[in-house]
Amino acid sequence: MNRTTLSLIAGATALAAVTGFAALSTPDASGGSTAKAAVQLPVERTSLLCPEPSSSDLAETSYTAFTPVTKGTGGSGKAELAAANGQSADGSTADKSGKSGKKDTGAPVVRPKEPGKPVTGTAEGAETPGLIGTATGRFAPGWTVQETTQVAAGTGRGLLGTNCTAPDSEFWFPGAGTADGRTDYLHLTNPDDSAAVVDIELYGKDGTLKSTLGEGITVQPHAGEPILLSTLTGETETDVTVHVTVRSGRVAAAVQALDDKLGGDWLAASADPAASLVLPGIPKDATDVRLVAFAPGDSDADLKLRLASPSGQITPAGNETLHVKSGMTAALDLGDVTRGEAGSLLLTPSDTSVPVVAALRVVRGKGDKQETAFIPATAPVGTRATVVGNRSKDTTLALTAPARTTQVKVTASAGSEGGTPVTKTYTIKAGTTQNVDAPVPSGLKGTYALTVEPVSAGPVYAARTLEAAGEGVPAFTIQTLPDDRGAVAVPEAEQDLSVLQK
Repeated sequence: MNRTTLSLIAGATALAAVTGFAALSTPDASGGSTAKAAVQLPVERTSLLCPEPSSSDLAETSYTAFTPVTKGTGGSGKAELAAANGQSADGSTADKSGKSGKKDTGAPVVRPKEPGKPVTGTAEGAETPGLIGTATGRFAPGWTVQETTQVAAGTGRGLLGTNCTAPDSEFWFPGAGTADGRTDYLHLTNPDDSAAVVDIELYGKDGTLKSTLGEGITVQPHAGEPILLSTLTGETETDVTVHVTVRSGRVAAAVQALDDKLGGDWLAASADPAASLVLPGIPKDATDVRLVAFAPGDSDADLKLRLASPSGQITPAGNETLHVKSGMTAALDLGDVTRGEAGSLLLTPSDTSVPVVAALRVVRGKGDKQETAFIPATAPVGTRATVVGNRSKDTTLALTAPARTTQVKVTASAGSEGGTPVTKTYTIKAGTTQNVDAPVPSGLKGTYALTVEPVSAGPVYAARTLEAAGEGVPAFTIQTLPDDRGAVAVPEAEQDLSVLQK
């Protein structure tokens, strides 16, 4: 083997550590492979994008960023969350001298100093742009950013929260709407140096909603693009599935779903289409839960519904199944399905396995004091997942083990302004959901992160509910906790390549 071959192997390994799995095998003299099973290495670079938080002048937004301490990382690296297009977090733009009339242009909203400790930043009003966050070196594995906005009054009033997400090329959002009283925006954010081109399709209860305006939408480099869904079609629908595909480039996407009477929240993308789905963390005091599902293939789906409660799986009375016609959005009102207990919804095929996407719209409160949040179908925790922006008295962590009893380690980080990390281990019985008494940092000051790690056979699913006071309105937001993708699989060479350099 010559030096050129060695350089190619090193390059492929480095690429895997940044972008994900890379298959690599080197033939030996007999033609066989010399590659061993892949080893897990920490990622070396991570990008996350936060959408423009609100169009309300009454909005107050906080950002919290955190990287768990990860073994195997070096001592270098950095992370920051900053506005795109030369704007400051307050929306001001620099003049030619680089000066801004409000604050330093382009100054990061947050810039962590070390892994293991959250850092926070704030913004106010309607001029806050979308943000782009990057983390390298020791800050990259598990880099997590939360955007939380509180709106005092008006459409979408209440608490809105979202995990800032990595860019991708396809997204599904069941649970959006174009009906009267709804103001839903699809936010697209482009982190790259070249423009992205995106197609948007909308599906209602009878199939595709007529529109030519969703084709070939350009998202400029390092910029965000909020698109009002009702401008893409003249049809009004209570339950809409939004499908985003990227022709060129990549974007991050999220739907801001706002209701004149029921408040609002961010609707994150559903997990990839699958025959079985888990929607974890329905609040025990939910007054109305609505399931929205979509089958993107050519076949209808028949789904069996089960609620994973603290005592085991039960069938929602009168709502045992849901038929989802191909290419049409189906919805089912489950009412107060949790009946005062923690719960997660499990969807499995009744007969033939057909991939679907799904989300829940969850309402708390009654009358004119109602508030809304969304729970999309999500991937399992996997190796590790983190959620940030937690407070000592307003945080609920729900853990679900749909298949088998599992032990789960939960670590509360240091506080953003002080405090010592604390770790607890919980046993979640098969088929149950538990609202666990999550640990709180000793001597907590500020907010903190929760990191979830299964320590025995899974899978485990998790969701965090964050609450806030809101003049009688039960303001809340829910985020799911999929794997943080902090490590990638890189094949390990079977022989010592250093001896071949001679």
